[in-house]
Amino acid sequence: MYILPEVTFGVTPATSPEFIDLRHTGTTLGVSKNSVVSEELHPDRQIRDFRHGLVTVAGDHSFEFSYGSFDLFLAAVLMSDWATDELIAGVDRQSFSILREFTDLLTADKPFQLFGGCEVNTLNLTVPAEGIVTGTFGIMGKSGQVLADLTSLGTPTFTDPTVTQPFDSFTGTIKEGAVTIGIVTEVSLSLTNNLETRPVVGSNTTLEHSTGRCNLTGSVSVYFENSEMLEKFYNETISSLEFSLVDPAGNKYDVLIPKIKYSDGKPDVAGEGAIVVPFPFQAVYDDTTGSNIKITRTAI
Repeated sequence: MYILPEVTFGVTPATSPEFIDLRHTGTTLGVSKNSVVSEELHPDRQIRDFRHGLVTVAGDHSFEFSYGSFDLFLAAVLMSDWATDELIAGVDRQSFSILREFTDLLTADKPFQLFGGCEVNTLNLTVPAEGIVTGTFGIMGKSGQVLADLTSLGTPTFTDPTVTQPFDSFTGTIKEGAVTIGIVTEVSLSLTNNLETRPVVGSNTTLEHSTGRCNLTGSVSVYFENSEMLEKFYNETISSLEFSLVDPAGNKYDVLIPKIKYSDGKPDVAGEGAIVVPFPFQAVYDDTTGSNIKITRTAI
């Protein structure tokens, strides 16, 4: 898979573009179509017509999180840009053309799928107690086509993929309420921009998507060893969440969610063993950072 930033929404740059390799573990990106069925009534009870409706591009891009591999998509989902290696949520949009190449198809076939007007609508990130940090980007686009070759794009070039190793959950720190804690079993984040299609008469593709609020939610699961976080939920106390991800080379992302409120917290017991309590939360705007999230990157 390769991505190419667009200058104009839905228009693939065609002057010797440079496609950027996008690492992934799987993808469901593809074209979907709404359908229209005739409601006309006939004595034989048969349907007389069926039409394709609005064309949309949608799907998830699954990945193992590694340093420098997804900085363009991180900026796109936050609708912002990196400034002095810091990223906060903003209102600046970026669309992409995304190229899928099926290298095992016969050369006489059409091994390329090109999707235009793609925006990053959602981000889900999971930091487990044991294992690699994984996530998905949810993508919405305008159009797609199947190609036998890329001659329509001039002479495109392709970057090599990054070679940084994925982050794991064994290195780094987690802070809750600015205090380092070591009882967390999982942290998950879910961010959505609430993009929506805008169909119009005279076209079977959408205009540039409308945007909604940047909504960041998540969950922190902890061993139930004290009632501090439980009391924060009971008392509707504002808290914060910070965690750092460090790869084997020392490259690092620091993620700060400066203002959260827990929306639930139940130390349920279903048998013997440790009690793990999930604390789902809602992030809200923070005056100091000017955002509901801040990501800081540090390269070694």
